[in-house]
Amino acid sequence: MLFNSYIFVFLFFPICLIGYYGLTHFCRPEAAKVFLIAMSLWFYGYFNVSYLLIMICSIGMNYLFHRVLSRRPQKTVMTLAVAVNLGVLFYFKYFDFFLATMNSLFGASLALRQILLPLGISFFTFQQISFVVDTYRGEVRDCSFIDYALFVAFFPQLIAGPIVNHGEMLPQFARIGREPVRWERIAEGFGLFILGLAKKVLIADTFGAAVDYGYTNLAQLGRFDAILVIVSYSLQLYFDFSGYCDMARGIGKMLGIELPVNFDSPYKASNIVDFWKRWHITLNRFFTKYIYIPLGGNRAGAVRMYLNLMIVFFLSGLWHGAGWNYLVWGIMHGALYVATRFRQRNLRPLMPGAADKTGQGKNGVAARTGHRIAACVSRLLLFAYVSAAWVYFRAADVAQANRMLAAAVKGPVQKISADLAECFRLDEFWYVIKVLRLDNMAYSRYILLWVILGGGIYLAMCGENAAERMECAKYRTSSAFLFAALALWCVLTFSKVSTFLYFNF
Repeated sequence: MLFNSYIFVFLFFPICLIGYYGLTHFCRPEAAKVFLIAMSLWFYGYFNVSYLLIMICSIGMNYLFHRVLSRRPQKTVMTLAVAVNLGVLFYFKYFDFFLATMNSLFGASLALRQILLPLGISFFTFQQISFVVDTYRGEVRDCSFIDYALFVAFFPQLIAGPIVNHGEMLPQFARIGREPVRWERIAEGFGLFILGLAKKVLIADTFGAAVDYGYTNLAQLGRFDAILVIVSYSLQLYFDFSGYCDMARGIGKMLGIELPVNFDSPYKASNIVDFWKRWHITLNRFFTKYIYIPLGGNRAGAVRMYLNLMIVFFLSGLWHGAGWNYLVWGIMHGALYVATRFRQRNLRPLMPGAADKTGQGKNGVAARTGHRIAACVSRLLLFAYVSAAWVYFRAADVAQANRMLAAAVKGPVQKISADLAECFRLDEFWYVIKVLRLDNMAYSRYILLWVILGGGIYLAMCGENAAERMECAKYRTSSAFLFAALALWCVLTFSKVSTFLYFNF
């Protein structure tokens, strides 16, 4: 079931809200938890009933490991639990990739299994691995099966994150039914949900149409076409994934549960280290705690630290998908990350005149202006590099990614394809252009392209993100009207429903 669907908005979630708050009102906290679990199973099973069986078995298996480890922590049992989880993930996500690689390297003819990938398996597998490992470390006290099942299956974050940990969720589950309904939090959650929904259906899907056209017609792309497609995918991916996480947080707030922020305007970062503090924050947190630090982190010298970082990014690429293109993406990020850390550790700042932080006097003003220019240039260069890396993320394989990048660098110089520009021609905006009688201009079909592209870049790189907007939102009649109008606009686009990109990972 998709957040951006009629059944979710008009049936599933109203039933969920009414049932949940009805049970908590009558002081039935355990029943409210069971109700949320049942609703979460309905939500997940709606995609495919076979997915549901896999997730239920995974929950039961990992809860047994938790019980054993909570009574007697044993490294052997913990290792077995991690190995079994990774084995299940390997079978469903990587086994065909492994067989295809063997066929390619050794000329074998192993038959691919065409295994159906369960949605969200990477997310709920990593979440359960963290729970089992933390139980072994003594960080998790014995919890009930109901709390554990809700921790894994809670539907807002089940399919595409954020990847939550026990310290964030179990204390909140313990307070279910023991706190009064906070209407301001429900209002904030509704606003956050609508902003996330708008990111997905109004912005991400518009850029997605251009991206799909570009990769389908790669051979016909000129240089500017290819650049537009590459930039469009960077924006599509950000608005799609961050939109999902905003919706998840909004739904959680409406149910009285706070989910962690997973995005903090990553395209505002001026270096790759800062980027990864802002992009998919919970995945970065997982790899830091369970991979980077156990490998030694930065405690064994610079060379070992750089190696550990490369291992983390290699695994991050592999986590996102079973393909060499994902590994190339991970290595590209890892290489720049290591180079940036090396510069930060060994080289002086590029502009030592920053010592005057007061900004007073000619030198101070000049320094501040210079740093603003340098930060802007760094942000644009980082965006260009990250966008180039995203090509490997989007492409079907490395060869297709190389062709897209080659088209952006060496393609014929010609005006942007009219068919590509048509992907940005939203009917509701085109009507405004017709009313203003701009549709007869020679380049009228490009007006919406530049408006939407410019608006997307501004929102991603300069504007406030959804969380920031809701923190300073004032609940007035005018704001309620605006959110209602935005919600109606989003609902009217559901006929063009599309899945979220991170469902594939």
